[in-house]
Amino acid sequence: MEKYFNINGICYPDKHYMVNLDRRLQEIRCLVERGDYFIINRARQYGKTTTLRALSQYLQNDFCVIPLSFQRMSTAKFQNEYIFSTAFAQALLKVIYNERKKVVGLNSLTVKTLEEALDRTIDLVDLFNYLSELCASSKKPIVLIIDEVDSASNNQVFLDFLAQLRDSYLDREDTPTFQSVILASVYDIKNLKQKIRPDEEHRYNSPWNIAAKFTIDMSFSVLDIKGMIDEYDQVYHINMDIGAIAQSIYDYTSGYPFLVSYICKLLDEQISSPQLFGNKESAWTTAGIIEAVKILMTDSNTLFDDMRKKVEDHSKLRNMLRSILFNGKSFPYNPDSYPIGIGTMFGLIKEKNGTVVIANRIFETRLYNLFMSEDLVNSETYQAALLDRNQFIKSGHLNMELVMKKFMEHFTEVYADCDSTFIEDNGRRLFLLYLKPIINGTGNYYIEARTRDLRRTDVIIDYHGQQEIVEMKVWHGGEYNRKGEEQLAGYLEDYHLDRGYLLSFNFNKRKKVGMTKTICNGKTIVEIVV
Repeated sequence: MEKYFNINGICYPDKHYMVNLDRRLQEIRCLVERGDYFIINRARQYGKTTTLRALSQYLQNDFCVIPLSFQRMSTAKFQNEYIFSTAFAQALLKVIYNERKKVVGLNSLTVKTLEEALDRTIDLVDLFNYLSELCASSKKPIVLIIDEVDSASNNQVFLDFLAQLRDSYLDREDTPTFQSVILASVYDIKNLKQKIRPDEEHRYNSPWNIAAKFTIDMSFSVLDIKGMIDEYDQVYHINMDIGAIAQSIYDYTSGYPFLVSYICKLLDEQISSPQLFGNKESAWTTAGIIEAVKILMTDSNTLFDDMRKKVEDHSKLRNMLRSILFNGKSFPYNPDSYPIGIGTMFGLIKEKNGTVVIANRIFETRLYNLFMSEDLVNSETYQAALLDRNQFIKSGHLNMELVMKKFMEHFTEVYADCDSTFIEDNGRRLFLLYLKPIINGTGNYYIEARTRDLRRTDVIIDYHGQQEIVEMKVWHGGEYNRKGEEQLAGYLEDYHLDRGYLLSFNFNKRKKVGMTKTICNGKTIVEIVV
């Protein structure tokens, strides 16, 4: 069977195009050899389960690996410690007796003793005594891996189980125990109660304080993506610039595994179809990636559904994201801050140069769309653009200058008498609301993170391969405006464009509203003052 790009469930090297996991596995092995207990907590669809499965195979020659998943244990199994202990022992035995995943090296008599124990009621103390016997009699050190631990997090039994693991770790010099314990989840152990009580930020579970820090980067680098595409190209021999394609995919995703694989899957299976680009060589291009991102932006999937739910459930996180996106506000990165900690845990934000930034360009645009969708029904700006939409597109070409002119007229008519605070807080949002129905379904936009601040925001628009740059800024005098023109000219040079647009929100009562053109460093700057 031919390999394909997989976005559902575990990836297998013999079935799917994958990045090479060897470096990550070796780094995790070092933690295991050191005897660490640790947690791999990463956002949804970040490759945790795929990594754990690969790790089980990677370690099996030197360790006795027992992989479990709490997702397979129903909620009823966590009612009390007796039911849980029995269910855990049953799950353990199922792995041991599963021929495809047979755990080699375990003492058969000890396994039989554990099996016989299921004929009577056992508690956590009994369970850990049996596990200690299993570790003592094993020919190889035992590594316990438990995936989806947050499936079991909303009950006291799980906390008691963690406490027993901690005690066995602390007593390891005197009592045989696991070589290493690896837990995997979205939620960090100390944040597990936030899963069911999202607004009670000060209520944490007791931390699993013996856990080693897990700092291994599980995102895909440009080289990782390049290696995966190179394997694909060895099959299809496409005439493409693999390095440039990998860089472009990374620019949109920042290496988020699910998003990387999804874009590759779209390029391979949809963009290359006769209905779209016609063949694989045409699909694996910058234009093909733009089309794939457009499809991704309108897709409904579990990752985006989960992102929306998390934003709805956590009001402080939501407010921070809105301030970053629409007001250009900067937040120093402090992981002890509730919205920052929770946003990082969910994979929505990250640290860059000491400040909070949205995790990737796709999440950012999706969040813009989410927040703006709440304003569409009652938005005069959106409705005005919807009525004017047809005049902006001629023969598949976007007349960006006309878009800017009409926005200027609409803004002046509707918002000219609003106070400066309203305009400063809402100017960017109003322009994006005007732009959205014009390019919707055909084009994409994203905000350039390196230029977004309280004073300046650059919008990059992709429309049928046509790129436009609009710099939005608050007027702070003529000298600052000239610097803005020079910055925009330099940015146009980076994008190999000759023309850009400077949208200035001017609070000066004597300002002159209008549109002018100037040449700066060989680039045409169309400035719109509102």
